[in-house]
Amino acid sequence: MSLTTNYTILDIIDEGLKKNGTGNVLNTKRNGKWIPTSVEEFKEKVRNFALGLHDLGIKKGDRVALHSENSTEWIIADQAILSLGAVNVPIYTTQPGDQIKYILENSEAKIYVCSKQELFEGFAPHVSSVSTLKHVVGIVDVTYEKALTMDDVMAKGAELHAKDSGLFEKMKSEVSPDDYASFIYTSGTTGVPKGVILTHGNIASNVMSSLDRVPFTEDQKDLQILSFLPLSHIFERMLDYLYIYLGFSIHYIEVLEEIVDDIKNVKPHFFATVPRLLEKVYAKMRSKPDELSGLKKKLFIWALHLAENKDLEDPNPGFKYKIADKLIYSKIREGLGGNLLGMISGGAALTPQVMRFFNSIGLYCGQGYGLTETSPVIAVTAKDANRVGSVGKPIQGVEVKIADDGEILCKGPNVMQGYYKLPDKTAEVLVDGWFHTGDIGKFDNDGFLYITDRKKDLFKLSTGKYVAPSNIEGELANSLLIEQCCVLGNGRKFCSALIIPSLENIQGKVPEMVAEKMPDDPKVRELIQAEVDEVNAKLPKWEQVKKFEILSHPLTIETGELTPTMKMKRPVVKEKYKKQIENIYKED
Repeated sequence: MSLTTNYTILDIIDEGLKKNGTGNVLNTKRNGKWIPTSVEEFKEKVRNFALGLHDLGIKKGDRVALHSENSTEWIIADQAILSLGAVNVPIYTTQPGDQIKYILENSEAKIYVCSKQELFEGFAPHVSSVSTLKHVVGIVDVTYEKALTMDDVMAKGAELHAKDSGLFEKMKSEVSPDDYASFIYTSGTTGVPKGVILTHGNIASNVMSSLDRVPFTEDQKDLQILSFLPLSHIFERMLDYLYIYLGFSIHYIEVLEEIVDDIKNVKPHFFATVPRLLEKVYAKMRSKPDELSGLKKKLFIWALHLAENKDLEDPNPGFKYKIADKLIYSKIREGLGGNLLGMISGGAALTPQVMRFFNSIGLYCGQGYGLTETSPVIAVTAKDANRVGSVGKPIQGVEVKIADDGEILCKGPNVMQGYYKLPDKTAEVLVDGWFHTGDIGKFDNDGFLYITDRKKDLFKLSTGKYVAPSNIEGELANSLLIEQCCVLGNGRKFCSALIIPSLENIQGKVPEMVAEKMPDDPKVRELIQAEVDEVNAKLPKWEQVKKFEILSHPLTIETGELTPTMKMKRPVVKEKYKKQIENIYKED
């Protein structure tokens, strides 16, 4: 296949299944045990579930909502929906019930597929009020009088296949690259969710254009992939299509808190992640010397310093690096399973020191950039073209330019068709074929793209200086003692911050500390001040955090300060903590 070929997501998956042969294409951890699914079993279940949905009345163009954690069943349902030419409407597991109701009503979904009772309960009070909804299907366990099980639907499909063995392939062959594949509702940081319309061609082109940016090829056999970012987000979903296309085996984990054990057991070769996970690993490494003494402590500090200052574009690492690799870095890699080739970070900016650290210890750590509206990748680093702080170069077939005001604009086969039922919102971001990302960025002389901030997040101090808050927040979040922070200062004389300490790590310094006491505890404030001072030393004077308030509890999706993709809702944070902000600036 090439970018000039007409193809669908189904074509990509079919090609990948051929490469896999008879191996286990997908594996799901459930109740502590790994459940493998072979290629033939996967194909049979996709066919039967598709025909079962067809028997329930789903036809080309109809919408089916999919509300589930990552699992083999998620991919089976997804491929079944797409095989009918129907539209997958994925829902985040963290989505509240009223938003699920809105998404189902807005998309006019006819079937709601839900993994288990725990997820269904939030939507249960609204289920009868969605007029378009004809059926509820439970993957594992959904207690609802009218609910069907996934097995029920597949049984219907098997019966239909016995009567008409050519029906599935006939419907599948009628799906084209221009057909809608998914409506993905982006929560955004303000307003109601918007349904991003993506076609088969949008997503499939992104898969094919990203192939040359991953640190492996289809010639490398038996690679194991760990998948834990939500498949409801287009980033992980597109990557999983790519993994299957290359013939690799994917492992879906059940509980994110068990990821350390899962990495040791699966021994993955690759995974996609968000910066926060890598920041925590990096912070843990920085605190490691506290657990050591004598020569071991000195050696670890020396190796850490070497990694943090390594020139990644220098092909000759030198003798010192080889010693550090043998004594220290190799052990870190072994702790991450021993087989890891690398990882890709997306969703937010990865701070330069974290990116440098992982690459320096022998693990490719790349960074991608894109949005749901761009299927999602616009640019991404590569193993042989990885520049610290950059998101790499634009992928094949995607044009990128910087507008006069610094905004990143994108054009290509990956750009969405628009927002469902929102022509005015579509017209705001799609102008003359160029998608306006809302991000501010720049290119260096070698064509590497750098993201400096969100256009709407940039603020101006009363002194006239512009500040990009996410960069400062990223620096602060590298601290082992800081879990989250929100940098403020629009229209003010100086920058400030709301800081949520890491309770677990604070307790390591102040035993028996509880969350509620952190804001007023002088020792906690002293510890956080030291971390802020360290970051301030690296920043221009106008970006330095002059004052801060400590919050007792994290910003979360459930309490409304974060979107389902973990982006901060700054207006919500500012309104909720208005009193603390006023306290910061009371003498300003």
